[in-house]
Amino acid sequence: MKTTPLVLLMMGSDTDLSTMQEAADILRLFDIPYEMRISSAHRSPARTMALASEAADKGVKIIIAGAGMAAHLAGVVASKTILPVIGVPMPGGALNGVDALYATVQMPGGIPVATMAIGKAGAKNAGLFAVQILALSQPHLSALLVRYREEMDKDLEQKDAALQDR
Repeated sequence: MKTTPLVLLMMGSDTDLSTMQEAADILRLFDIPYEMRISSAHRSPARTMALASEAADKGVKIIIAGAGMAAHLAGVVASKTILPVIGVPMPGGALNGVDALYATVQMPGGIPVATMAIGKAGAKNAGLFAVQILALSQPHLSALLVRYREEMDKDLEQKDAALQDR
């Protein structure tokens, strides 16, 4: 029996996979079912619009969209659904991802996209933000998020102790 994905991860190109894998790793850590798809706002607009407009009917609750350069994927997706859309600007190109950041964050009023940082940190935070959104209706995720942050703190303390022992 296949589990219904709660999060749809979309990327504009297969070259985005290593970055978007950060979001997938977080979702897997929290045992949140997801689906990963490649679809471009420019090269496959009909496919992209279909994925976005049909997501809610398939049980998806959140869409994470990562793209580089012109980076219109998150905005196009947001225009076709009322689900929360989290944009992840990809690094690279002539402006090393700054163009993707601007294209993702500068949405017109009425079509919101939550925009994360450029690259892997942004993808990881997109995964965590999706968990936070889902935790609003799934209390067990709140407890897991608290434990995740406690583990981050503990890990940092251990690294600091190792540094002090040098």
